[in-house]
Amino acid sequence: MSLNLADARTIITAAEAKATEIGQPMNIAVVDAGGNLVSHVRMDGAWLGSIDISINKAFTARAFDLPTKDLADNAQPTQQFYGIHASNHGRIMIFAGGIPVKRDGVVVGAIGVSGGAGDQDQSVAEAGSTAL
Repeated sequence: MSLNLADARTIITAAEAKATEIGQPMNIAVVDAGGNLVSHVRMDGAWLGSIDISINKAFTARAFDLPTKDLADNAQPTQQFYGIHASNHGRIMIFAGGIPVKRDGVVVGAIGVSGGAGDQDQSVAEAGSTAL
């Protein structure tokens, strides 16, 4: 099982609606079960520098099957995953905004959002991750 383009469009539409609601343009990426990019959107006015970050947040959430904000807690000095952000050729994002997407309890992909403060990225990712 994996996300397809129709799923990605549904997820992105819900995430865009939340970003519009909070007044923060975002980059929104959706990856499939293999961590491959299915779709990405950069809302008008969203930061160019956040394109790769959103894609990599989605990759990270799928690679570890957990929200990137949870990985961040364990990636601090003295914690078990300290330094993990340097793995996978620097693709690992250890701050809020990446969430695995599940269908029937199975991870089928992930969403990554970047463009605002961490809590904004997280709320937009949550809106998208629950859209299916």
